[in-house]
Amino acid sequence: MNAVILAVLVMIILSLLRIHVVVALVIGAMVGGLTAGFTIDETLTFFGAGLGSNAGVALSYAMLGAFAVAISFTGLPNLIVKSAISLVGKEGESQTRTLSKVFLLLAVLLVSISSQNVIPIHIAFIPILIPPLIKVFNALMIDRRGVATIITFGLKAPYILLPFGFGLMFHEIIERNMSESGMAIELGMIPRALALPVLGMVIGLSIALFISYRKKRHYEELPIGGDDKKEGEFSYTVPSVILGLVSILAVLILQYFTRSMIFSALVGLIILYVYFIYLRFKGEFNMSKSETIMTNGMKMMAFIGFVMIAAGGFAEVIRETGHVDSLVLTTADWLGDHKGLAAIMMLLIGLLITMGIGSSFSTIPIIAVIFVPLAEAVGFSALATIALIGTAGALGDAGSPASDSTLGPTAGLNVDGQHHHIWDTCVPTFLHLNVPLMIFGWIAAMVL
Repeated sequence: MNAVILAVLVMIILSLLRIHVVVALVIGAMVGGLTAGFTIDETLTFFGAGLGSNAGVALSYAMLGAFAVAISFTGLPNLIVKSAISLVGKEGESQTRTLSKVFLLLAVLLVSISSQNVIPIHIAFIPILIPPLIKVFNALMIDRRGVATIITFGLKAPYILLPFGFGLMFHEIIERNMSESGMAIELGMIPRALALPVLGMVIGLSIALFISYRKKRHYEELPIGGDDKKEGEFSYTVPSVILGLVSILAVLILQYFTRSMIFSALVGLIILYVYFIYLRFKGEFNMSKSETIMTNGMKMMAFIGFVMIAAGGFAEVIRETGHVDSLVLTTADWLGDHKGLAAIMMLLIGLLITMGIGSSFSTIPIIAVIFVPLAEAVGFSALATIALIGTAGALGDAGSPASDSTLGPTAGLNVDGQHHHIWDTCVPTFLHLNVPLMIFGWIAAMVL
């Protein structure tokens, strides 16, 4: 059996059985390596070689987690929470609560979309924005599965469709790899080809919000980010709120210009430490708390860091097997000139590869070299080929246990331990974003 298919299936099945995703990734990699004929030592060597590829990302998330918890000591999150709850009211008229929910979810959607294009900071906004809003979500009884779908949609749809920020990078990867594989295209063709697949994602998001997760869901009021202090202990003042806002702006601006989450989070922490030192001289803060701040923040983001590191090892084993190419070539031999079947199989291959690797950007170079000649042989137009490659690359980014498009939302929504990565993020985003993306990607390939 093909090592890629078996490794990905093992990883997904174990994750669905609530085996920790890091363990599932390690076992899946071992199964894939052994199936490909590697020894245990060889598989472990390849796995170890891939661990470092995402180590920088893991450290970035740890630093951002520390910064997010440090922000709580300024009282800014409590100000946000109290302002939002005062808008809603303790009981609230039904219309007011509905409008408040719509406004809040729309704000999360707009910020998520902006993180890919307007201010391309990707998931760096999540540990800053989402944890302070958890109590507001609870007060409004918002189903966090819907919020996870909103965030993942905002992280995916803009880069698929719009040629700005991360979208420009994604489109350039498609254009370059298709041209190198023998099909010259223009960048301006890509948004036209991918408009229908993104429309499918819009429909899926609408179903999630207005049908699947529209009902109220109760969550317990539990401590945020591993901290057991009561809300009232983090009082806010005008200077503390201003400093909190300045530190957040500094992180976002530096992230935009330096492309370094580590450096930008470090600067944000330094700004906050200046505030802590000021409080220390006033006798209102014990500097030993700074260690607690860093530890609690890193705990909050440790999960995503370890999964990203393990995913790097998993992806390296998958690449070393050489079975990605054989999977695509074997599929090409089966298809012949059946366009409808060819489109389905190409999309399924993209789904499998991206679910395993966890990155749309890394999937495009792998599939383009085979998909371009295959599409030409079957008779697909250039626009249809773009639709197939772009959709196949994007498939699996939502729903993959190893993708930052799912890990990011989980890290933000699970700060109180009430949001499961697989069943509350991966499964909802797979059903509401990946399935419509595949259906409309197939339609685009057939009509373009």
